[in-house]
Amino acid sequence: MKIPPLPFTPTDWSSVPPSEHPGTTGKAIWRTLNFGDIRVRVVEYSPGYLADHWCDRGHILYVVEGELDTELKDGRSFTLTAGMSYEVSDFGDAPHRSSTRTGAKLFVVD
Repeated sequence: MKIPPLPFTPTDWSSVPPSEHPGTTGKAIWRTLNFGDIRVRVVEYSPGYLADHWCDRGHILYVVEGELDTELKDGRSFTLTAGMSYEVSDFGDAPHRSSTRTGAKLFVVD
């Protein structure tokens, strides 16, 4: 990841417009900023959320609140709680999808 030239920019995430993304069940609310090829998001998953796709994109993901279950296509699964993160590459070696029973708030850079 190469961060493009940009000025120091504080962000009030409550002022970033939300967009809704339905899952197979539940929904995700994204607040998204783009800086060149870098996307930065605060994502909130509703309780009972299950992603509607396997994701091949690389992410750095930090759980701010709640509990997130991440399933890898190869069958492995991981549960992350507030204060935990995961990092995965863009190279397709770990297609993954997210779900949560309780809801979760995430900070994601990809």
